[in-house]
Amino acid sequence: MRLAGLTALITGAGGGFGQAAARRFAAEGARLALSDIGPIDTEGLPEGTLTARLDVTDDAAWAAHMAEIARRFGRLDVAVNNAGIGGTMAPIQHTSPEDFDRIMAVNARGTFLGLRHQIPAMADRGGAIVNIASAAGLVGAGQLAAYAASKHAVIGLTKSAADETARKGIRVNALCPSFAATPLFDAMADAVAARHDTDRAAAYDRIAARIPMRRVAVPKDILEALLLLADPANSFMTGQALAVDGGLTAV
Repeated sequence: MRLAGLTALITGAGGGFGQAAARRFAAEGARLALSDIGPIDTEGLPEGTLTARLDVTDDAAWAAHMAEIARRFGRLDVAVNNAGIGGTMAPIQHTSPEDFDRIMAVNARGTFLGLRHQIPAMADRGGAIVNIASAAGLVGAGQLAAYAASKHAVIGLTKSAADETARKGIRVNALCPSFAATPLFDAMADAVAARHDTDRAAAYDRIAARIPMRRVAVPKDILEALLLLADPANSFMTGQALAVDGGLTAV
C-alpha cells in the first residue's frame, strides 16, 4: 500500500492508461480524484472516488476542480497529468495550423494549467507531480511533429517546475513511454496499417521491430514506472524525464 492515505489526482482517467493508473493507485491505497473530458467508469474503484468532467485547457475549470478536491479531501499529495491527444500522421507541410494548435493546447497548455493549480495545493506539505510525456519528447518523431513538439514542451515544463518547487518538497517528474498497447497507440497502428495496406497486428510487428526489446509496452510496464515516481519513498528524484521505451531512445 505505497500510496495509503494519499489523495491522487489523475487527468484523462476515462479510459486507456488513465483508467489503468486509477485502478493501480486504488490498489495501493490512494484516494482518487479523477477527471476526463468524457465519462469515467468507476466500477470497482473505491467508494468516495471523486470524478469530474474537465477540459484541461480551461483555467477556470481547473480552479473549480481543485476547489472540489480541497473540499472533499482537504489535501492533494499526487497529481498525474495524463490527459493528452495524438495527431494524424503527416509530414509537417501537411499538418494544419489548426491541428498543431489543438495538440499543443491539450498536451502542453493542459499540463501547464495542471501545474499552475497543483503546485499551490501541495505547497504546505509537498507532494509528487508526474507529467505524462513520451519518448517523442526526447527525440524527434517524423510524421508526428506536432505531437513531438507538445511532449518536448511537457518535459520543459517538468524541469522548470521541478527547479521552482524543490525547496517546497514537491517533486516533479515526467514519464516518457514509447509505443504502448493503448487506444491512442491502436489509432497510430491503424494509420500505419492503412499506409502499408496491412492489418493492425502486422503494424504492431512493424513498429515493434524499431524497438531494441522487439515489443511494445503493455500497461503494466508503464504503471510500474508511474508508481515509482508517485511513491513518497522515492524522495530524491525530481526534474527527470524517465524513459520507459524498451531501449528506443538509447540507440
